[in-house]
Amino acid sequence: MRPNARRTTLADIAQAAGVSVATVSKVVNGRGDVAPHTRSRVQELLHQHDYLAPVFRHTEVVESPTIEVQFKGGLKSYVAETLEGIIDSAAESGASVVISKASHAPHWARDLVSAGRRAVIAVTSVYTTAHLNELARSGLPLVVLDPLHLPDSRVHSVGSTNFVGGLAATRHLLSLGHRRVAYIGGPAMAVCNQARMHGYRAAMEAAGAQVPDAYVRPGEFTYETGLLGATALLGLQEPPTAIFAGNDEIAIGVIETARARGLRIPEDLSVVGFDDTSLAQMASPPLTTVRQPLREMGGAALRTALRLANGEKVESHHIELATELVVRASTAPPREETSARR
Repeated sequence: MRPNARRTTLADIAQAAGVSVATVSKVVNGRGDVAPHTRSRVQELLHQHDYLAPVFRHTEVVESPTIEVQFKGGLKSYVAETLEGIIDSAAESGASVVISKASHAPHWARDLVSAGRRAVIAVTSVYTTAHLNELARSGLPLVVLDPLHLPDSRVHSVGSTNFVGGLAATRHLLSLGHRRVAYIGGPAMAVCNQARMHGYRAAMEAAGAQVPDAYVRPGEFTYETGLLGATALLGLQEPPTAIFAGNDEIAIGVIETARARGLRIPEDLSVVGFDDTSLAQMASPPLTTVRQPLREMGGAALRTALRLANGEKVESHHIELATELVVRASTAPPREETSARR
């Protein structure tokens, strides 16, 4: 809809449906005293005409706005810690948060507007052009956390310095004396994964260390990817003495595979993760990892969503927060004759 286009009114919907304005108003406000077939007809016309009730229109500023937070997959440590940051920031701002799993059912964006949502924050969710178009038609701003794909110009995003984090993790392993360092990451085309991998490659190249094709293994950001990737790497004729994992969950899978082969961490194999979730501290041994400021990222996403919901201009479409290497007990200098060949 063009900014100066005439908005559909209740009278327009009533005329198209052949009912009174009062009946349409009852449907909009969720009243129960409307015949089912009439309600269905009116709701369909409301969707077709992109009707926005005045109280929810984008130009309104609501004192206590409600933000929809959508995530995909299980409620893992990464998601949980990010949500904590969103919820804490919402409490400080006087905003409300509704958390749901992304479904993208027909008219989902319109339904969110009708339910009073003012913006959407996406965590580990993927939005297609069709999804973005529906959000735009509904007047709902979108903020994506740690985007998996290069964001559309209409999308605001919050992430971290993934390249710098990958560089720091690999430099740490190189400084310990490792030269056979492998990388197990997430989806090959994911923006955050590519940045971490390029940081790894840049550090290896600067040190003059070789990166055989078999040493770089994409997958998913899951424990299973760590299991499978480490099994393949440790089965090579010349296995790595250290593995940089694209997140903590992958790193835990790597540690378990090494343990099952009779290898000790870090004496026989050094492992570095990424995120610094609670998994890193509970690992045995505690995991050296790159800390993403997950709670701070969630807070930044919430504040950005509130500004957009209130019609404020946000100067930057992408915010990057600094990463930090946290050294624990999962890394050590390589042994002269590593037992990783077993």
